[in-house]
Amino acid sequence: MKSYLKVDHVSKSFNKGIHATEVLTDITLGVEKGEYVSIIGHSGCGKSTLLNIVAGLISSTSGGVLLEEREVNEPGPDRAVVFQNHSLLPWLTVYDNVSLAVNKVFSGAKSRAERHDWVMHNLDLVQMTHAKDKRPGEISGGMKQRVGIARALAMEPKVLLLDEPFGALDALTRAHLQDSVMAIHQKLGNTVMMITHDVDEAVLLSDRIVMMTNGPAARIGEILDVPLPRPRKRLDLAGNQTYLKCRQRVLEFLYERHRFVEAA
Repeated sequence: MKSYLKVDHVSKSFNKGIHATEVLTDITLGVEKGEYVSIIGHSGCGKSTLLNIVAGLISSTSGGVLLEEREVNEPGPDRAVVFQNHSLLPWLTVYDNVSLAVNKVFSGAKSRAERHDWVMHNLDLVQMTHAKDKRPGEISGGMKQRVGIARALAMEPKVLLLDEPFGALDALTRAHLQDSVMAIHQKLGNTVMMITHDVDEAVLLSDRIVMMTNGPAARIGEILDVPLPRPRKRLDLAGNQTYLKCRQRVLEFLYERHRFVEAA
């Protein structure tokens, strides 16, 4: 069965001298166009390794990744990554950080005026036009992450890859940014794969949650559908039975895996 994005029997080992550590074992996952998929699991289960393989930043030991039936074997603008660390260039303004990506991807396809309008459009999506002339050192952590998301979206990627993008933020900023990402996903219908440790975040944002077994040699333990209609509102879901059942199932899975770690 064809999927928009397909992780096909991916395994990954890292070698150190004569010793090899298998991080991922036989990961197969299909993601449909416009779907929001979260990957959750205990530390060391290879979540970020899997995301980096999809991004083309590292290669798999066996198996591969297909995007629209084309093999992924190197980084490309069709897959934009937002890391926990915003990775903005500190000597450039907010505008210039986004413009750098736009010029790289669209220098031959858009005029200078069109590229300017596109930068401003994406800053507006994350509500950062008011800070376009500020440098990263002059804005908050949450605002930096908004700029990182704007820069990724400005590349018009086929898949947006989020590696714990809210992990370093305080609870209130995190909630506001989650709401922004939900609104952007609702508006653009983009395909998203997100790494997270946060159960509530996974249930709130996702169409499906991929739960990983413990590492090393981690596998997909279970995939949970989140049948909550969109758009979703955080407060409305607080007592929603479907939300609570999904949350409980993820917690049960993670708790059982934690017991396995303790038993070992």
